[in-house]
Amino acid sequence: MTLDQAELGRRLEELAREYRVPGASLAVHAGGRTVLAAAGVLNRGTGVETTTDSLFQIGSITKTLTTTLVMQLVDEGLLDLDEPVVKVLPEFKVADPDVTASVTMRHLLTHTSGIQGDVFTDVGRGDDVLERFVARCADLGQSHPLGATQSYCNTGFGVAGRVIEVLTGKLWDTALRERLLAPVGMDHTFTLPEDVLRFRAAMGHLPVPDGGADDWPRPAPRWDVPRSAGPAGIVVATAEDLVTFARMHLADGAAADGTRVLSAASARMMREPQVAVPDRWTIADHWGLGWFLPTWEGRALYGHDGGTIGQSAFLRVLPDRDVVIVLLTNGGRTRELFRAVANEVLPETAGLRMPGPPQPPAEPLPVDLADWYGSYERHHVRMDLAPSEDGTPELTVTVTEGLAGVDEPPHRMSLTAVDPDAGLFVTREQDFAAWTPVVLHTLGDSSRYIHFGGRATPKTG
Repeated sequence: MTLDQAELGRRLEELAREYRVPGASLAVHAGGRTVLAAAGVLNRGTGVETTTDSLFQIGSITKTLTTTLVMQLVDEGLLDLDEPVVKVLPEFKVADPDVTASVTMRHLLTHTSGIQGDVFTDVGRGDDVLERFVARCADLGQSHPLGATQSYCNTGFGVAGRVIEVLTGKLWDTALRERLLAPVGMDHTFTLPEDVLRFRAAMGHLPVPDGGADDWPRPAPRWDVPRSAGPAGIVVATAEDLVTFARMHLADGAAADGTRVLSAASARMMREPQVAVPDRWTIADHWGLGWFLPTWEGRALYGHDGGTIGQSAFLRVLPDRDVVIVLLTNGGRTRELFRAVANEVLPETAGLRMPGPPQPPAEPLPVDLADWYGSYERHHVRMDLAPSEDGTPELTVTVTEGLAGVDEPPHRMSLTAVDPDAGLFVTREQDFAAWTPVVLHTLGDSSRYIHFGGRATPKTG
């Protein structure tokens, strides 16, 4: 089993150009060695070249690092995943008093709390940022009842980060560095911009409005994400460092030098299925603790993705072959690039391919969505499902407050039925884009939800 570094770099350059990704950094661990490649530029405004030691924002892959810290506390007997969070944080509360009293760390780590999840309130840069973030949760409502389904929740990881601070007596950033990054050997992984600026760092890029397949994205209006989002998605790292982290998990919690970072039991527990995902087609069919758990060609993987302002990161681990693949990018059609790169690498190293998204049937399927038409809302997002002039279901998504205050225009997308019995539809905004699943899901109490982009949005009207 071999990987040719020169060929890997050449193909990464070609594919990045094809999918209009300005810059990319790739690390593949297979056959006992790690191969690195880089392509393009870190910033189309400056033309600085991407190198294999360049830093990218890893977004929500951060959650797997935060979860590892939480599980260390479980190992130390300081935390029980199934006890209410208020036992550690008596000041924590949300709008629903029953949720306040009952929500557990397991709910937070598996995205089953139902707490409104996409809260990126900037409460400043002070060291008390997570304490103040938790105080701001008091007015948050529910996307769904506690434990009733699964909906991606950044908010929960801010709360988890504050639990880490209280139980360790250290800032989340400090606990991360001292308890995880240093013992694992992640020397190029940081949380604060003043550390990142000592190295080459990627700038995010956003699509040109009404752009076509050949248009390159342009530099985003800002780089930073609020520090309050730290435990959910603020980490900046190299692709090689993420491979180092993943290999620690492959070794069931032991660093490369033998240092025990996490108990083997906790490392294995993180990748045990905890909850089925209603939209099993987008990323994974189950969620573990921190990790999501896809199945490709009948084989179990674990991993996570991350997205910030114009940057996207991808991490997959194939434990049965000791294979890790990490791709860090700074804009463009990143998910398509990742699939293409994975399918260059995985047949040789792991004997499988990454599946593509569901595709529309050759002939349109008849559907009656009269009972589904209406409005759906969650924190800062409104969805309107209605028939278009030709009767085709159409979904309009309006983001009322984007990530870190970056505004987005409404997204209007036609839905095409793939498996109406399973509630599965697909959509895409542009003809050249990949298809994206949209799942219509009903809970046991007959309440209706649209699962899209990993989030559950309830019908409100």
